Amino acid sequence: MKTHEASTPRVLVADDQPDVLEALRLLLKGEGYRIEAVTSPPAVLAAIKSSEFDLLLIDLNYTRDTTSGQEGLDLLSRIQAIDGTLPVVVMTAWGSVEVAVEAMRRGARDFIQKPWENARLLSVLRTQIELSRALRKGQRLEAENKLLRDGHAPQRMIATAASMQPVLRMIESVGASDANVLVTGANGTGKEVVAQTLHAVSPRAAKTMVTVNVGALSEGTFESELFGHVKGAFTDAKTDRVGRFELADGGTLFLDEIANVPLAQQAKLLRVVETGEFERVGSSKTRRVDVRILSATNADLREEVAAGRFRQDLLFRLNTVEIRLPPLRDRREDIPLLAHHFLDAYARRYRKFLTKFSDDATRALLRYEWPGNVRELDHAVERAVLMAKGAVVEAADLNLQPGAEAERGLEEMSLDEVECFLIRKTLARCDGNVGQAAEALGLSRSALYRRLQRYGL
Repeated sequence: MKTHEASTPRVLVADDQPDVLEALRLLLKGEGYRIEAVTSPPAVLAAIKSSEFDLLLIDLNYTRDTTSGQEGLDLLSRIQAIDGTLPVVVMTAWGSVEVAVEAMRRGARDFIQKPWENARLLSVLRTQIELSRALRKGQRLEAENKLLRDGHAPQRMIATAASMQPVLRMIESVGASDANVLVTGANGTGKEVVAQTLHAVSPRAAKTMVTVNVGALSEGTFESELFGHVKGAFTDAKTDRVGRFELADGGTLFLDEIANVPLAQQAKLLRVVETGEFERVGSSKTRRVDVRILSATNADLREEVAAGRFRQDLLFRLNTVEIRLPPLRDRREDIPLLAHHFLDAYARRYRKFLTKFSDDATRALLRYEWPGNVRELDHAVERAVLMAKGAVVEAADLNLQPGAEAERGLEEMSLDEVECFLIRKTLARCDGNVGQAAEALGLSRSALYRRLQRYGL
């Protein structure tokens, strides 16, 4: 489901006089607004906790013998505590400068005195709704730009090997749909690139694709990162924050390392995957988004389900379609193409004039087993670009010497070199499966991931 934001503006009107509510309903409905009317402060609070509105138009007096406006001012404070970004316009028949100033101090965006002038009332509402939507859009764009600055720009998919043709056919078949897709394969095989390609060929391509490594989120930040939070939800929550699901509304959300989500958090993820509904941390207001879910893992989720570490119902929701990527050693035809792609990119980045690989370097690329797959090839070419002295990358620049560590002897290596050697050998023995390699090495999965990043594997 989509949020109301892209549709007709929705306004909550609160007044204890039925004739006032009816007059406002007729006026605003005639201008194309959707109206919900309530008659008391508790009803206002209940409505904003359960639904989303573009603006609140509230009276300041609800008890017939009270003209101080205190009820409305107290209501304003409670509204701000629930959602400090919601625009509120106040109105009263007992207007005064003091009351107007106090209403603004408590968060009101503008002040209307009864009996109102239709033209002014409509102008105020239109202005505040436009400003509020522009602010929310700006916050989303800022967050999206940060994601791009942090390295989530689209990559190019290179796949000519026979083993990659089923992958391409599957992308062609399901790319234009809204089906949730689970991308599996060993670490570094290019699962995020497949997700970016699926997004690019979908009707959502003009919208945002948001990427989040859910396996790297701690249990303390999981909900805030995915669902957002409101100001004051916890100690460091100094402002409202938009979560990744809201950022991806109308587009695609890519959940990387999905197998690493703690079991306690999987139920919360299941709900939003099923219904598109969630609440920000610290808020009881239900929000709705229209998001296509792509996810990825190098683990066997069916084994994780059998072991009780992954919910079967969540797996069923995520893998409407499964796309499995082969390891790089099974698509050797692609190695020279991928290597030249990385060579061009890094030569431009480091402003070096490099045009090709030597024959010896190409043979070294094809001979190597690539336990770290495409990601390791990427790092190897980057290192070679930095080391190369001429216009051609030589085999020595790549420093790909299978077994060279063993020939030197462990006693001749540094501790870091020994650790890197053992990780590479274990990964190769486990067919690139990080979960199995971590267990064999006596490490947690997250600890092994940190070491893989450290050594560029």
